[in-house]
Amino acid sequence: MNFIISGKNIEVTPGLKDSVTSKLGKLERYFTPDTEIIVTLSVERDRQKIEVTIPVKGDIIRSEQTSTDMYVSIDLVEEVIERQLRKYKNKLIARHQEGGTFKQEFFEEEPAIDSNDEIQIVRTKKFGIKPMFPEDACVQMELLGHDFFVFSNAETEEVNVVYKRKNGTFGLIEPEFQ
Repeated sequence: MNFIISGKNIEVTPGLKDSVTSKLGKLERYFTPDTEIIVTLSVERDRQKIEVTIPVKGDIIRSEQTSTDMYVSIDLVEEVIERQLRKYKNKLIARHQEGGTFKQEFFEEEPAIDSNDEIQIVRTKKFGIKPMFPEDACVQMELLGHDFFVFSNAETEEVNVVYKRKNGTFGLIEPEFQ
């Protein structure tokens, strides 16, 4: 695995680099040697944050963890990535896909049974979608107190989603059919 480690408002010391590579190195058994793992360490006030992104065959496995200690954040992110890998593995097996960047041992390993890994839809909602502009959808989302809002874009006539980002700005998701 190729680690790309960078820092924002923090010097990436050899100790931090070793901690990241040893913790996330445990995931080496799942990936081919040329897999890239992009790690960004950052500090904002008392928050020590680590972001890990692993591009895998058209998808991205990503986690972001924050705590008051960078080493704790590193431990947390490794646990989350491993849980995501189990879910991704089950998804690949269910769809009979080839894993691309994964080693064959990843698929041969018996899946750990963890009831928290199963995705369960516990509620279904239906609602009318009326055409509106993305800015109006943001206002509607704010009025409802939601983090996202699904709407029909009046300009493109496609279903779009607006969402509130962590920094208080808004994002727009538009479909791209492949």
